[in-house]
Amino acid sequence: MSHEDLWSERKKHADRILAEQGWDGLAELCRYLCTEVSHYQWVGIYWMNDAEQALYLGPFSGAATEHTRIPYGRGICGQVALSGETFEVPDVWAQDNYLACSLETKAELVVPIYCGTRLIGQIDIDSHYLNPFCAEDEALLQGLAAEIGSMPEAQAIG
Repeated sequence: MSHEDLWSERKKHADRILAEQGWDGLAELCRYLCTEVSHYQWVGIYWMNDAEQALYLGPFSGAATEHTRIPYGRGICGQVALSGETFEVPDVWAQDNYLACSLETKAELVVPIYCGTRLIGQIDIDSHYLNPFCAEDEALLQGLAAEIGSMPEAQAIG
């Protein structure tokens, strides 16, 4: 299977999870991505709580984390909560504002989730490899973030 076909199949399968299970399929989506993409060792969704200026961990797959609440501005996820932009970190240990979830994590990719124009959460990917992410990772996650943000349940987040 070609590189392009592999990423296309991943997207189709992820889309199918969301189409069949909707909001209830978010945990399954995290599990699928964590097991299907070899450089994803942790996949989670953080939800915004603007009243508390903090992110709260939603569904995830991978090792348990103590970071179930992250203040806006703290760590990579907290920075995305303020910027609203995708943040790829090829080497987390080179970042000044990195919030270590695991000593094994070497890279992180965080993609914001919008409901319309309102930032409501983010997809967070941790990898045990340096500089593992490619354009296809970002495209896949941005597409999934858009699908999640368009679900009716997304209206209540934030």
